[in-house]
Amino acid sequence: RVQLVESGGGSVQAGGSLRLSCAASGLPFSPYCMAWFRQAPGKEREGVAEIDSDGAMNYADSVQGRFTISKANAGNTLYLQMNKLQPEDTAEYYCAADHKDCEGFAEFHYWGQGTQVTVSS
Repeated sequence: RVQLVESGGGSVQAGGSLRLSCAASGLPFSPYCMAWFRQAPGKEREGVAEIDSDGAMNYADSVQGRFTISKANAGNTLYLQMNKLQPEDTAEYYCAADHKDCEGFAEFHYWGQGTQVTVSS
């Protein structure tokens, strides 16, 4: 079975950077999709970035050009490099995965516990 554990959240000032990590276990070599989601209080869960086993990436318009998703160790480690952070990026960030090709932030079966990112102005 797949288990995901996020880390790297914290508090930063606007314009700063943060790097999130997700340690994965039980994920097959391929195909798979891994993604970052976020949810702020009172708002819907939002897909941020996703990457499949072939390395194809997809980003939400709100983070395009500022965030970069990457993976290492055949999907055992997932990263989200966040630059030029803004207060609007404040949310709980979740790692997600599934044994499938990425389909534009479609439903995922496996989720981590989340890590908080807070951006102050």
